[in-house]
Amino acid sequence: MAPPPDHCPALVLNADFRPLSYFPLSLWSWQETVKAVFLDRVNIVSEYDRVVRSPTFTIRLPSVISLKEYIPATRRPAFTRFNVFLRDRFTCQYCGNPFPTQELTFDHVTPRSRGGRTTWENVVTSCSACNLIKGNRLPHVCGMLPLTPPFQPSVHELQENGRSFPPNFLHESWRDFLYWDTELEPG
Repeated sequence: MAPPPDHCPALVLNADFRPLSYFPLSLWSWQETVKAVFLDRVNIVSEYDRVVRSPTFTIRLPSVISLKEYIPATRRPAFTRFNVFLRDRFTCQYCGNPFPTQELTFDHVTPRSRGGRTTWENVVTSCSACNLIKGNRLPHVCGMLPLTPPFQPSVHELQENGRSFPPNFLHESWRDFLYWDTELEPG
């Protein structure tokens, strides 16, 4: 039995056949995808077994599409809480343990009350326990230096980190486009 249309997102590739984004993975709903097909903005690369119909046409839902026009990557990633977590690989920069997103917070290495700013270069991922222990103190005072000094990542660095955290759902038709340029294990 074919899955319902809402369970058939399309992987969106740039014109060079690389995903627009690895994390979050560039996916469009079936409605967005069908609209883009009819507006002739994309090429269909692969399809689901699922068919949708209207009174005038029938179409197999695309599982992978590529844009007809290349979209250059942005030069600088947005400074967001999620991107800080992604830069730090969802790992507390004080204790070194990985955590689910909902258990993470971010910490100002130099606290704001001591002149620290909310920038890439002063914010790190922290678990709640470490953030509470560090509190409003400077790292050298409390002996809690970040494992990796905070820095502004490139879009490429965030994309590479994102590839290490695959989404919960990966359709088989996507695999060739997500991992084709990863290093192979010798065997």
